[in-house]
Amino acid sequence: MPSKTEKSIFYKFLSIFSVVRVFNILLIILAQYLTSIYILSDKNIFDVVLDYKLFLIIFCSSIAIASGYIINNFYDEKKDMINKPEKHKIDDFVKSSTKLYFYFTLNFIVVIISYFLIGSIKAVLFFSIYIFFLWFYSHKLKRILFLSNLFYAILTITPFFAILLYYKNFDFINDEKISIIIAFALFLFFIILLKDFTKDLKNLKGDFAANYKTIPVVFGEKFSKIIITMLCFINLFLITNLYINFPKGHMYIYYLLSFLLLIVFIFRLYSSKKNYEYLSLHNILRFIIALGVFSIVLIGL
Repeated sequence: MPSKTEKSIFYKFLSIFSVVRVFNILLIILAQYLTSIYILSDKNIFDVVLDYKLFLIIFCSSIAIASGYIINNFYDEKKDMINKPEKHKIDDFVKSSTKLYFYFTLNFIVVIISYFLIGSIKAVLFFSIYIFFLWFYSHKLKRILFLSNLFYAILTITPFFAILLYYKNFDFINDEKISIIIAFALFLFFIILLKDFTKDLKNLKGDFAANYKTIPVVFGEKFSKIIITMLCFINLFLITNLYINFPKGHMYIYYLLSFLLLIVFIFRLYSSKKNYEYLSLHNILRFIIALGVFSIVLIGL
């Protein structure tokens, strides 16, 4: 039978695992590697996977994102007690002071690796600016109407620009690839923005209690649903554009499935009123994003 000390270590490990949202980070790592293999690089799979500088850039991105989740959890403690009571209990096994220690340590590691191992001042500047805005978003921007959603979407797609800059430096990217990247990035940006607006509906009570100026808090649920519907139609247009102009490999399967899921999302949106219904809508969008990552391999088929 495990001792109290062993249980304490296990719960603390589980808490850190929950705070940094390991699944999300693993998904971003996979997306960065698949984007490198099937879109950005002309090298074979093994050469891309064994590229140590690419590994270090993706590793730094992952650590920076983890630190962003930690500082976000630190500032969101009050509203998470209302919106995510079960998760908050798990997250609370680690003291706030310990979370801050991890936060500063991870950021220090990113800067050290960028400077000494990647050996690029550009990498140091890129990650330093990224880390700053992750903190600024959690500390200030997250409470500002619309800016919170806008910066959330921008910061989520920013790690992909790290690998884009890396390959651009080696002239592996032609105009056609840039067009594909821009088209995918626009769709990813707007689907993430849509997901964040939907999350605001789900988190209405906690955001109101913590004085977060989200669109549902300021304008109400009805107006929020109108904005979300408009974003849905923008995403439907962007998917259609991808289907027509970038029918690479078997990606059309993903485009069609995403299109249908967004139609279902729109119909379910106006009948949703309770928290669990908004959570279901949020999960549809999470599924579209996760499916999009795994569907990158369809480009090569």
